[in-house]
Amino acid sequence: MADPSSYRPGPGEIPTEPGVYRFRDQHGRVIYVGKARSLRSRLSSYFQDPASLHPRTRQMVTTGASVEWTVVRNEVEALQLEYSWIKEFDPRFNVKYRDDKSYPYLAVTLGEDFPRAQVMRGAKRPGTRYFGPYTHAWAIRETLDTLLPVFPLRTCSKGVFRRAEQAGRPCLLGYIDKCSAPCVGRVTVEEHREIAEDFCDFMAGDTQRFVKRLEERMRQASAGLDFETAARMRDDIAALRRALERSAVVLPDPTDADVFALADDELEVAVQVFHVRGGRIRGQRGWVSEKGAESLDSIVEHLLQQVYGGERGENVPREVLVPVLPTEVADLQDWLSQLRGSNVKVRVPQRGDKRTLMQTVARNAQQALARHKVARSGDLTLRSQALQELQDQLDLEDAPLRIESFDISHVQGTDVVGSMVVFEDGLPRKSEYRRFIVREGTGDDTAAMHEVLTRRFRHLVQAPSPSDDSVSSPAADLDGAAPTDEVRHTKFRYPPNLVVVDGGLPQVNAAQAALTDVGVNDVTVIGLAKRLEEVWVPGQEFPIVLPRTSEGLYLLQRVRDEAHRFANTFHRQRRSKSMTVSELDGIPGLGPARRQALLARFGSVKRLRRAELEELVEVPGVGAAVAAAVLARLQGTVQPSAVNLSTGEVFD
Repeated sequence: MADPSSYRPGPGEIPTEPGVYRFRDQHGRVIYVGKARSLRSRLSSYFQDPASLHPRTRQMVTTGASVEWTVVRNEVEALQLEYSWIKEFDPRFNVKYRDDKSYPYLAVTLGEDFPRAQVMRGAKRPGTRYFGPYTHAWAIRETLDTLLPVFPLRTCSKGVFRRAEQAGRPCLLGYIDKCSAPCVGRVTVEEHREIAEDFCDFMAGDTQRFVKRLEERMRQASAGLDFETAARMRDDIAALRRALERSAVVLPDPTDADVFALADDELEVAVQVFHVRGGRIRGQRGWVSEKGAESLDSIVEHLLQQVYGGERGENVPREVLVPVLPTEVADLQDWLSQLRGSNVKVRVPQRGDKRTLMQTVARNAQQALARHKVARSGDLTLRSQALQELQDQLDLEDAPLRIESFDISHVQGTDVVGSMVVFEDGLPRKSEYRRFIVREGTGDDTAAMHEVLTRRFRHLVQAPSPSDDSVSSPAADLDGAAPTDEVRHTKFRYPPNLVVVDGGLPQVNAAQAALTDVGVNDVTVIGLAKRLEEVWVPGQEFPIVLPRTSEGLYLLQRVRDEAHRFANTFHRQRRSKSMTVSELDGIPGLGPARRQALLARFGSVKRLRRAELEELVEVPGVGAAVAAAVLARLQGTVQPSAVNLSTGEVFD
């Protein structure tokens, strides 16, 4: 690892103009490409104290051996040059937003003498128009099958085309009028190209022109008593409408837009984009990538740069809808406008149909990230790798087959609760999740963590061995209700290999102190801090920094996030319950069971207020004294000082 100060440029050597810079390693390979409005300001930020840098950035500057830059005239040129260099050098530290699968496109090879419509995957080729992407190849074939009677362009391969040309007979599609058969000269080169261009215009969203043209031809044929031609035009119109029905209408006006949405966590980001042409969804794609140290506005900028860089002008829409605006949005709009040849607007939709569509795309991104996490956690090989990495990095005697994670949740010290989640073999064991009501709710996270850990591991110390069949299984007081903490809980007899707390060194030290106080010395405790995903160990001044691509770090993050979710859910329940105040609260002798019995009998507090004393006494469990106290509270009367329990007579 190199010392960044060994290749730091001298004072005043870096220019203040906009430009693009490259970091190279000791072998001369480009490892990172970036752009800046001021090269001096941006590059200086890389050569500060390495401990203050993001782990990924710190790894990049310590891997590098030199830095070089190129000054440009403006930010638009910087965007173009940055894209060119990233494409040329493929730097390892640049985040790449790549498709999570190879999406099929409907392609028309306009560069050939006789253009062909076909399914294409992979890199885009010059001289070819692309439509999509589609989710499945069969959807493209269905679209072609519907539209070929209207636009009978060639779909056969070069080999089939040459054989038909030599034999002088068209293929089957030529006989059934799904191909204009240019191979045997039924149409000229110019006529076939016109068919292909009309097909491309229709697929690009110019649909109404063709529908109106066919309707006019149908009316003319019908007026001329050419009913066979009119019927054929009618069938063509129906085919066009069937093709249009397959693409959902999402915007009332014929808008051309690409709608982007993101879903992210500390390690990864999922991207979804809907391609809308003529107000209809023409394609959708998504990918999941490592997040790196970038903020969301920077992610959006590099995302658009990689999506549209190298695209033909017609593939750039008039509007690009994004969840957050890039920092240099004006420069990005200028660059996209140059690609398209006309104005392009990048904006965040605030209301209306476009805002609703953005929310739909965002839900797709969230689901894609969740599916990615589930697929990753369900991979036995990756889970085994994660457990092995944790064993090696934390210097554990055995792999952490049972991990328990704890978190505290409260609002300004009120309704303080704790959570415990359990992962066994890298998977959640929800039957052993536990919730705690913190009794000394001071709002101090470290004190609350100490209390929760003490209560959990006191069960472990007091419990007999798991082989003792005489142990009963009463419910422990994890929600604050009876029985008390001294009651043993059978699920707590199994010690964890690893305890993970949400937080940094203070929370880790509090957790370790709790284990020491109850006499547990053989369980490893660590903390996972959210900001930089650092692993803290009790008593150590500096944290352990796991690689960002580490499966072990991913498992720790998932465990920590699950504990956080479980704690927040319980806290919201407690807070909601505490904010619900009933007129029946605080009445002497009226507990939850009697309150429920009264409400079940009368249906509401309003009816209960109009009831007589004798009606209340008829409710099982409600005596005359309690009934009188209830009516006194609800009717605003003075509570009686005595009641004849045999007759129900009230004495003031």
